[in-house]
Amino acid sequence: MRHFINIKNISSKDLRKILNDAKKRKYKRKNYSSLEIDKGAPLKGKLLIQMFEKSSLRTRISFFLAIRQLGGSALTLRPDELHFSKGGEKISDTAKVISVYADAFMLRTDNDSKLDEIYKHIKIPLINGLSPSSHPSQILSDIFTIEEIKKKKISKLNICWIGDCNNVLNSLIEASVKFSFKLNIGCPKKYGPSTNILKWSKENKAKLKIFYNPKLAIKNSDVIITDKVVSMNDRVNKKKKKVHFEKFKINKQLIKLAKDNAIFLHCLPRGDEVSDDVFLGKNSKVWTQASNRVHVQKSILLYCLEKLR
Repeated sequence: MRHFINIKNISSKDLRKILNDAKKRKYKRKNYSSLEIDKGAPLKGKLLIQMFEKSSLRTRISFFLAIRQLGGSALTLRPDELHFSKGGEKISDTAKVISVYADAFMLRTDNDSKLDEIYKHIKIPLINGLSPSSHPSQILSDIFTIEEIKKKKISKLNICWIGDCNNVLNSLIEASVKFSFKLNIGCPKKYGPSTNILKWSKENKAKLKIFYNPKLAIKNSDVIITDKVVSMNDRVNKKKKKVHFEKFKINKQLIKLAKDNAIFLHCLPRGDEVSDDVFLGKNSKVWTQASNRVHVQKSILLYCLEKLR
C-alpha cells in the first residue's frame, strides 16, 4: 500500500513517474470539459474521502476533480460533522471506519500528530492535503508547472524561495534533495527553516543556501516562489511579523535581480508579501500553477492506488 504523506518518504523514481504521468494526462485532456471522464476510467468505482480541518479552495476542488475525471467519486467531510473534532471517537477508530468505506483518504489537518495517528491505523492509502509541517501535493504540482513552463528539468534551474519558512517550504526543501536542484532561501533571521528540516537537508546533501538579504537570495534565479507571510492561524504577533518581512516583499525592483525570463509562483491565498505589479505581471504564472493541481493530483491518486502506468 502506498501513501503520499511527505516528499522525503517517496523515491525520486516514483516522484518522477507521477510527474511524467501528469504530463501525459494534461495533454490528453485538451478538449475535455471539467467532468468528462478520462479514457479507460482508471479509477472507476473508487471512492476518495477527503476531510478538511483547515480552509481550502484549490486542494478541495482539485482533488474532487481529480477523482471524478479518473472515473471515481469523492465525499468531502468536515470534522465538525463527525466525532473527529469533538473527541467523541478515537482517531484510530475513525481511521478504521474510513478504511471500510473508502479506497483512499485525503486529510488536511491542523495537527501533525493526527496525521501520524491516522497513518498508524488506516488500511487504505493516506494522502496529506496539508499539515503544519508539509504540503507535498502543492510542491509536486509546482515542480510540474516549473518544468512545463521552463521546458527543462528542475535540476538545471536555480530556485528561490523568499518569505516565511513554513510547511510549503519544508516540502520544497525535501523536493530539492529528491530532484537535486539548487535552492536559495531569503528570510529574516528569526524566521529561518526549522532545526529538524535543516538537519535532514544537511544529512541528505541538499544544495541549499540561506540568505537574510532578499537581494542576494533572488540573484540569478530562474524561479521565485513565495507564500502568505501572515496566515489566519499564525499564533504570533502579526503586526510585528509583518514589520520583520517588509524588506522581503517581492516587488518590481526585487524581481529585476532575477533572470529576465524568471517566473513567479504563489500557492495562494496571497497577502502583502507580493506587489500587484508582480503578482499580475508578465513573470507571474500563478493561474497555470493553480490549474495544474488537478493533473498532478490525478497521478498522485493513481500512484497511491497502484494504477500508475
